[in-house]
Amino acid sequence: MTRPPVLHGEVFGSGNDAAACAAALALAMDGWRSAQARGSLREEQDRRSVLWVQTRKAARIGGVPYRPGLPADVADRLVHVLARTCEDALFAMEEGLRCRDLAFVLGEVDGNPRALDFTASRRLSLAAERHGVPLWLIRLDAEAELSSARARWRVQARPSSPPQWNPAAPGAATWHGELFRSRLHPPGEWLLAWDGAGQLGIVSADALPPMRTGTRHGMRGQPG
Repeated sequence: MTRPPVLHGEVFGSGNDAAACAAALALAMDGWRSAQARGSLREEQDRRSVLWVQTRKAARIGGVPYRPGLPADVADRLVHVLARTCEDALFAMEEGLRCRDLAFVLGEVDGNPRALDFTASRRLSLAAERHGVPLWLIRLDAEAELSSARARWRVQARPSSPPQWNPAAPGAATWHGELFRSRLHPPGEWLLAWDGAGQLGIVSADALPPMRTGTRHGMRGQPG
C-alpha cells in the first residue's frame, strides 16, 4: 500500500548539525520513490532535477550542500540557489514549485524571518498542490509558528547504527523525529533511519546508544 504524498512539509532542527537537512532530504526522497511506485514513470526514466534553495545566513550557519556526500541520484541533478534574503528564497522556492521538471524542492531558512508568515506559507502550499511538486522546508534554530505545511517535524541527530561489514565505516543516518502536526498521520515520535538509497524506515530504540548532539552526516561544505 502506497502512502499519499506530502506536498508541503517542514523540518525543524538545530543549526549545529545537519540532522534537519539530512532528514528533510530523506523524507523528500521517500516521497519521490512512493510517487514513482504509484505512477507509470520508472525510476531510471525520471531524470528531473532537484532544487535546493538556501538563504545566505542559513548557509553560513550550516554550510552548503556537499555534492560528494549526497546520494548519487541527487548529486548529479542538483540545482543550488543561494538567496540573499528570505524574500528572495521564498520567491525562488515558489517559482521552483511551478516547474514540473523538478522532482522536489528543498528550502532552507534560519530563524523566524518576518517574510515567512502564514500568508507566505500558504502561497507555498498552494503552489506545491497545484503543480504537484513537493516542498520540504528546513527551519534552522526556529520556533514553530503558524504555518500551512501539511506535515511538521522536529528532528535531532542520533548515533548511527554500526554497519554490517566495516565497523570503522559510518552507519546509516539516524534521527529522533517528532511529527507534531500532520494531516496524513497521527502525531508521534519515532527513531528514523535512512539507508542512503531513498529508503526511510523506523528502527528500534533498543538498538541505539544514548542520544548525543552535534552529529554531522557528511552532507555539507563551506559556503562559497
